[in-house]
Amino acid sequence: MLEIRSLNKLSIHLDHLVKGRLWLKVIIGLILGAGLGVLLNPTTGLVSEVLSLELANWLDLPGQIFMRLVQMIMIPLIFASIISGIVGNTTDNLKTFGLRLLLYFVFTTAISIIIGLLITLVLKPGEYIYKLGGFPNSSAEQSVSTEAPNLIENIPATISNLIPNNPLESILTGEMLGVVIFTIIIGVAITQLENEKARPIINFTEAIQKICMIVVSWAMLLVPYAVFGLMAALLSRTGIDIFLGLGYYMVVVITGLILLMIFYLVLVLLVVKKNPFKFLRAIREPQLLAFSTASSAAVMPISMKTADEKLGVSSNISDFVIPVGATINMDGTALFQCVTTIFMAQAYGIELSLMNLILITFTVVAASIGTPAIPGGGVIILASVLQSSGIPIDGLIVIIGIDRILGMFRTAVNVTGDLTACMIFNKFYGTLSNTTTITTKPKIQNAV
Repeated sequence: MLEIRSLNKLSIHLDHLVKGRLWLKVIIGLILGAGLGVLLNPTTGLVSEVLSLELANWLDLPGQIFMRLVQMIMIPLIFASIISGIVGNTTDNLKTFGLRLLLYFVFTTAISIIIGLLITLVLKPGEYIYKLGGFPNSSAEQSVSTEAPNLIENIPATISNLIPNNPLESILTGEMLGVVIFTIIIGVAITQLENEKARPIINFTEAIQKICMIVVSWAMLLVPYAVFGLMAALLSRTGIDIFLGLGYYMVVVITGLILLMIFYLVLVLLVVKKNPFKFLRAIREPQLLAFSTASSAAVMPISMKTADEKLGVSSNISDFVIPVGATINMDGTALFQCVTTIFMAQAYGIELSLMNLILITFTVVAASIGTPAIPGGGVIILASVLQSSGIPIDGLIVIIGIDRILGMFRTAVNVTGDLTACMIFNKFYGTLSNTTTITTKPKIQNAV
């Protein structure tokens, strides 16, 4: 088996962010940005509406630069990380738990959507916005299709379309599922090469990983300023009544994420037989960094290092599970998309039938798998979910404003889900991994 250095070796590029308490700087930026945003809101009379909008555009600049930097390196980082995970595993290991890992991810995604459905239907966050007049609607009438597609006819086409006929097109359009499948196929093919021929490819992959992490470390320097500007721009543009309604919606989303987090802790307790509170303490660093950056792809090295050194997970398991999980295991994002879809329907006064809810569930499961692991990725995919449900997308402009805040919470949950998967699959398949990696791993006293 080829030897390849794990991505967790590059966590040194992010260690200073954890030690420098980036999460605290982000919270301070949120508070200061909120105060400035209230002062810049035209309703206070301190500045004109034209000046307020112009200042908001400039305040958005650090956040836009940060998002573009992360988007720029996301695909090469995911590509290199998945190949590293595959090459670091034996082909037998991939055959053993590869399909089961995918089924596990689909299962947890379905649970997150059920939680989102129930909490939104009970708390009805969209009714407050509807009473205020609802979101802007460019269409005079909107209808929701109640006809279910012929799933039997669509399944064969859907399966065949999973394999991209043009990988470059998938990369250019940001279709992450196609990129992941293409990368897995290439990674498995590399394992069939002789060591001498494969070594240059492995060296190139390692170089891509290091370059990407250097760029990520540069982007992270902008995070506190990006959050400050985002919050200031949001409150300078939003009326107080609408903001209160959105605040209730945010509480509903965060409540759902907390319930999903409890579900993970139950899995750790019942399946892995470990103390869930020790598990939370062990994964604090990747959670805080994920909260600060709102990008699960960017914190992969820290997640891998935590899984290996603090959770006692075989590096061969974490090197495969975490990169794949960062791209297709988006439980927090799926919950957000489900809650937002029903919230938007309620805000527009649209009644959803049982069939609509079932279709939304299937659509969100499929959409969340292909959601980019970047800030704002959930909203990008959400537009297609709304359109397929017949719900106007005009109100997304308001959701985009607060998405960065919600993105921090759901990314922390996504990272928790990936680390939970590492624990579960290490319990059942860790003994099948490279025993050398396991025996040379340093002992950590507080390992769960």
